[in-house]
Amino acid sequence: MNRPVPVWDLPIRLFHWSLAAATAVAAGTGFFGGAGAIRWHVGAGLVAVGLVIARIVWGFTGTTHARFADFLPRPGAVIEHLRPAAPRHLGHNPLGALMVFALIGLMLVIGVTGLAVLGGMLKTGPLAFWSFDAGRMGHELHELAAWAVVGLVACHLAGVAYESRRSRENLARAMLTGTKEARPGDHPAGQIPARVPLAVFFLLLAGSGLWAANASLAARPPRGMPAAFDASTRAECSACHMAYHPSLLPAASWRGLMATLPDHFGEDASLDPRTAAAIEAWLVTHAADSADTLPAHAFARTAPDAPFTVTETPVWRRLHGDLPGALFAGPAVKSRSNCAACHADAESGLFSPFSIHVPKE
Repeated sequence: MNRPVPVWDLPIRLFHWSLAAATAVAAGTGFFGGAGAIRWHVGAGLVAVGLVIARIVWGFTGTTHARFADFLPRPGAVIEHLRPAAPRHLGHNPLGALMVFALIGLMLVIGVTGLAVLGGMLKTGPLAFWSFDAGRMGHELHELAAWAVVGLVACHLAGVAYESRRSRENLARAMLTGTKEARPGDHPAGQIPARVPLAVFFLLLAGSGLWAANASLAARPPRGMPAAFDASTRAECSACHMAYHPSLLPAASWRGLMATLPDHFGEDASLDPRTAAAIEAWLVTHAADSADTLPAHAFARTAPDAPFTVTETPVWRRLHGDLPGALFAGPAVKSRSNCAACHADAESGLFSPFSIHVPKE
C-alpha cells in the first residue's frame, strides 16, 4: 500500500486558498460591484498582493515543494510532461509551474496598475502625483491583466481536473490535507527543510521597505488637484443651492451660465457687474481644463442642448441612470442637482468613490 507523504506545507495551503478567496472578491467587486464596492475591491487586491509577496519569500525559504528551485520549469521538462508515460511530480508539474509564475507576475502587475488607477485617476494613494493619462493607461492594463487572471484560473481548474483524472488522485483534496500518496516512479525530489527565521526576516524587510516607499511617495503633492473654493463664489452660489466646483464644466459653459444669470434655471440670479465679473473670472480660470481629475475629464463633455447643466452631461446620465427616480425626489436628496447628498466631497470637485453614501429612506 502506498504511504501518504507530506507535500504542501501549511503556509502553501493557506496561501493557495486565501489567494483564491481574495481574487474572487477582487474580481467580483471589480467586474460587477460598481463604485460602492471599491473599498472591498481595493482591500481584496491589497490582500492578494501581500499574499503574493509572502509566497515569493516562501519560494526561497520554504519546504521542498514550496521552493521555486523544485519546480522551475525547463522547456525540456514541459515537453516531457506532455508525454503519456511522463513521471509523476509530487509537487508542481512543469505546466503547473508555468501557471504559478504567470499568476505571480500578473498579480504584481494588477497591484501596480491598481495603484496607478487610484493615484492618476482618483488622486489617492502613493501614486497621487501621477497624471490622469498615466492612470487611464494603468486602468487599461489593470483590466487586461484581470481578464488574463480569469483565463489563468479557468485553465488552472481545467488542469487540476485533467491531472486528477490522469494521475488518479484528488489534487484539490491534497491541497487541503497537504499529503499525497508516494508511488513508484515518482519524479525524484530531495527534502529541504523550511528556514522560518530567514523567511520572517525577509518578510519584515519587504514590509518595512514597502512602508518606507509608500510614505516617501505619498509625501509628494497630488497632481492636478481642483483649486480650493473661492469664498465669495461659494457664498453667492450656496445661497440658493450647493456650490458646484468649476472643474465640473469647461470654461465655455461657465461663460454661458454667467451670461444668463437673469434667467438662471427659471430664477433671477442677477449680480452686480463687478461681482459677476470676478466670479466668472474665477470660474473660467479653474474650469475643467485646469484640473487633472477624473470628474474634470469626464464632465468636460457637456450635453449640446444643456451646456451648463451637470446632470444632463453624458457621464452623469450614464453613472446615475440605474438609480430610481424616487431617490432624487425623496427628502434626503430632494433633487438630481443635489450632489452633496450622496457625495461628501462634492464641493471639492473630487467625487471620490470612497466618499459616496447613498441615503436610504
